[in-house]
Amino acid sequence: MSGALLHTLFDILAWLAAAAAIYWLSRRGLQFPSQSFALPYIAALVFGAGIGAYLFGSANLWLSGQSGIARSVEGGLAGGIVGIELYKWSAGVTVRTGARFALPLALGIAIGRIGCYLAGLDDFTYGTPTALPFGHDFGDGVRRHPVQLYESAAMALFALAYVVAVLNRNAFTITNGFYLVLAYYGAQRFLWEFLKPYGALIGPLTLFHLLSLSVLLYAAFMLATAPQARRLQNESLA
Repeated sequence: MSGALLHTLFDILAWLAAAAAIYWLSRRGLQFPSQSFALPYIAALVFGAGIGAYLFGSANLWLSGQSGIARSVEGGLAGGIVGIELYKWSAGVTVRTGARFALPLALGIAIGRIGCYLAGLDDFTYGTPTALPFGHDFGDGVRRHPVQLYESAAMALFALAYVVAVLNRNAFTITNGFYLVLAYYGAQRFLWEFLKPYGALIGPLTLFHLLSLSVLLYAAFMLATAPQARRLQNESLA
């Protein structure tokens, strides 16, 4: 099976896992803000994520001295955030709406990155050369950091911790889960970027270093200003 086909297969599995996570959360009796399932909200999310994915993915490709069009998970995440914040501002929505997406996001990235790993060199998500024993040869004779698997493992750990928090009815984690996963994702992605062959933008920092910092700072601000989480007596997060 070709790398491109494997990538597509794992993209589908990632979406299915995200949908299963949403279903599982609903079966746990958790009620999230209804605004996050409204059609205009979903449209803003999809539109913003699509623009961000291709904008940042392609920009990073060009900054790295390569031509073509590319997509980026982090770019899609950043674009989705901007799209939703603009929609909420225009629609006068003041409630925080991302809580239901924490587990789906973590699972989706964890599974999707396996597809990136299996796609090989054409995906341009591999790491820099390494002499470490777990370095992977993607087909050109050079052992590289399998950073896709580093990120997959990191996000799987978050997903596991989040599931434990749900089972323990941890109000803070469930209510602020989206910002927690953003902070965690931004921090771990910032570290992995030092192991990627991307073109630098400012000093040693790449475009995705700066984007990771932006995601992390956004999440930190939202967590710092979060209202106190209520006890889940009625199993509601409205």
